[in-house]
Amino acid sequence: MASNVRALGALLHRVSLSSLAPLSSASALRGIRWLERSPLSLPSSEVVRRARRIWATGPVCMGRRSCKIAGRKDAQNLKKMKRNSKIGKEIVAAVKKGGPNPKSNTVLAAVLEKARELDVPKEIVERNIKRASEKGQETFIEKFYEVYGFGGVGMVVEVLTDKITRSVAAVRGVVKDCGAKLADPGSILFKFRRVRVVNVKVADVDKDQLLAIALDAGAEDVIEPTVYDDDDEEDSSESYYKIVTPAENYTDILSKLRDEGVAFEPDNGFELLPLNHIEVDDEAVELNKELMSKLLELDDVDAVYSDQK
Repeated sequence: MASNVRALGALLHRVSLSSLAPLSSASALRGIRWLERSPLSLPSSEVVRRARRIWATGPVCMGRRSCKIAGRKDAQNLKKMKRNSKIGKEIVAAVKKGGPNPKSNTVLAAVLEKARELDVPKEIVERNIKRASEKGQETFIEKFYEVYGFGGVGMVVEVLTDKITRSVAAVRGVVKDCGAKLADPGSILFKFRRVRVVNVKVADVDKDQLLAIALDAGAEDVIEPTVYDDDDEEDSSESYYKIVTPAENYTDILSKLRDEGVAFEPDNGFELLPLNHIEVDDEAVELNKELMSKLLELDDVDAVYSDQK
C-alpha cells in the first residue's frame, strides 16, 4: 500500500517537471490533498469503515433541500441564543449611558421590557447589568458590514460590539476564508428595508385568521414560509409566518394577537427584509449557506440578512 502511494507521488513529481504541462503550486497542493483523502493512504479497516458509511446512508444535504438551514429546530435555537446575546449587549449599553436604575434610566427600562417580551432568562439580564459596571467594560456600538455573496447575492451583517477593530477583523477573516468579498458601505444595504416583524408558527394559527388579525391591526404584509416539494409534516410545523408592520403599529399587532390567543415571537427591535429576492443555483446556495453559518458563529454578530430567494 505504501508503494502505491510512493508510485503516485513519483508520477505527480514527473508530470510537474515536464515542459508540456507544469503543475502550479496550487495544483500540486490539490494532488497532495487528493492523496491524503485517497483510500490508498488509509489503513484497510478505515477504508472498510468509510465504504460502509457511504453505502449505509444517503446524502445529508442535497440541492434546494439544504437551503432550509439544515434543521429548523437548530436554526431556531441559534436565533434565540443570538437574540438573548443582543439583549445582553443592549442592557450593557443602556446602563453605561444612564445607570442601573430603570426608574431613572428610560432606555434601560425599555430594554428590560423588551427582554420580558422575548422571555430572556433573568440570569442573563442580571449578569449584564453587573457586567456594565465592571472596570474596563466599554459600551456597545451598532455596526453593519456588507458582503458580496455568491451568485450575485448580497448580505448585511448586523453587529453590536464593544471593540470595532475586533469585529471588522473577524468578519473580514470569515468572508475571505469563504472566498467572498466585503463590500463598500452602502453597496448592499440599500437593497433592504428596516421593518418590525412578528413571527407566528404555522402550526399555531389558521392562515386566514392570521391575515384578518394582522391586516385589521395595520400590518403591511404577511409573508408565508417557503414551501419545498419534499417538505414533510414536521417541516411545515416548524415554519413561521412573518407579519411585517410599521413601527407605529407594532404594539397594536402584539395586543391583537394576545387578545385572539395566538402565540407569537416578537422581533428584537427590527429586521432587514430584501426589496427583491435573487434566485441562484444549488452551488451558490451551499456556498452562501456556509458563509452565513460561519458569520453567525462570531460572538459580535447578531444577525445576517440575505436577498437570496
